[in-house]
Amino acid sequence: MTRFIRALPEGAHILIQGASRGIGLALTEAFLSDDGIATVFATSRHPHQSAELARLEREHLGRLHLLSMDITDEEAIARAAREVKELTSKLHLLFNVTGFLHDSSTGHQPEKSLRDLDPEQLQRSFAVNAIGPALVAKHFHPLFRHEVEGHCYFLNMSARVGSIGDNHLGGWYGYRASKAALNQLTRTLAIEMGRKAPSTICALLHPGTVDTDLSKPFQRNVPEDKLFDRALAARQLIEVIDGLSSTDSGAFFDWAGERIEW
Repeated sequence: MTRFIRALPEGAHILIQGASRGIGLALTEAFLSDDGIATVFATSRHPHQSAELARLEREHLGRLHLLSMDITDEEAIARAAREVKELTSKLHLLFNVTGFLHDSSTGHQPEKSLRDLDPEQLQRSFAVNAIGPALVAKHFHPLFRHEVEGHCYFLNMSARVGSIGDNHLGGWYGYRASKAALNQLTRTLAIEMGRKAPSTICALLHPGTVDTDLSKPFQRNVPEDKLFDRALAARQLIEVIDGLSSTDSGAFFDWAGERIEW
């Protein structure tokens, strides 16, 4: 039997937000290969438009459920939470993978200096990278308020550039600031969940530089051994999750399991 996260109970129910491509899709594939997981909920804005998710849905009939959830729309988040609750009263792992760095359709790139700041793009960065994950926690946290042998996990994908202490280069105002906000929101969530769902570990994960659409314009100077394909990135993140303990709730880890300073 293939098991990845030993603290997850047999028959666990998990949700991957941002599952239609990149790391989210790779995580969905990996968890579906875990024999102990009963249900995987895969969400994105348009999950039914993903050929890969459609293939996985056919291969894992009854185990994989595709749900539409726009992380910038609170009603869409609330609706997705209601749909999950119709199928199960419990979640054991939720991983928000969605992130916004640039937009090739509009030409938006990370800001190099103050002259590049644009209010609409700053708002979009915060909406996707910080506010959305907080609203997901608002609507999905009741599904973690249950007793479990082992641990449950509420996880947000952050980035090392969101660390204030590690910022030595400047630039990328919107992405840095919104990820820093996500870090604080997750830390605060961990404190509240410690009271409401004490078996739940809330953590932030940095996947390194992964060969996805998000990082593609910025891969030129990345060493070959530090540019991960999405399947490897998913496996590394799962290994980090498997090593988390209750004392790690509210902390920030990189792909190798090393703590990142705030």
